[in-house]
Amino acid sequence: MILGVVRLAQPVHGYDVRRELLSWGADRWANVQPGSIYHALRKLTEEEMLREVGTDQVGGRPARTSYEITEKGEAEFESLLRDLWWNVAPTHDPFFAALSFLPSLPRPEAVAALRNRATVLRASMDGLRASLESRWIKELKPVQVAWMFELGIARLEGEVAWCERIADLIESGVSYLPDTVRESPEFRHYLDRTSNIQR
Repeated sequence: MILGVVRLAQPVHGYDVRRELLSWGADRWANVQPGSIYHALRKLTEEEMLREVGTDQVGGRPARTSYEITEKGEAEFESLLRDLWWNVAPTHDPFFAALSFLPSLPRPEAVAALRNRATVLRASMDGLRASLESRWIKELKPVQVAWMFELGIARLEGEVAWCERIADLIESGVSYLPDTVRESPEFRHYLDRTSNIQR
């Protein structure tokens, strides 16, 4: 992300890199933390992927260093870019850990949690939709920024529908286990030792 922004806007100050990335919401979807941007610029410079091309100071403000991408940085950017375009990476969602232990949660609480999750996700969708209609997206950003927001909305819509469907299934009393497992002697023995499992 940092190599790409420097490449687009060079020569560019660290402050402008930070501002641009935050305007894209990259702190949320690309794990780019605002406080780490200056460190990353220095590290990329040490690794000869960026070079400092000047320092200026306005009034009493701290000096600002301008950066450009190097040939080595360009090659790294191109490699990373194509890797992300052509490969599908698994999503690491902490919610999967909670879902793994669904039987440990009372059914009414699981249903309430899923319905709450759907409500929170809908609020996120409303925020993205409002951003899509704003002048900020329509007039000030390249079209792919709007497309990123559209992809975010599509993913949220899918998860909202999933939350509602699973909440309905849990509420209906659907068994969490296949009949073959529920009827096995090993599972009956396990039930004798465990009273909390929600079948």
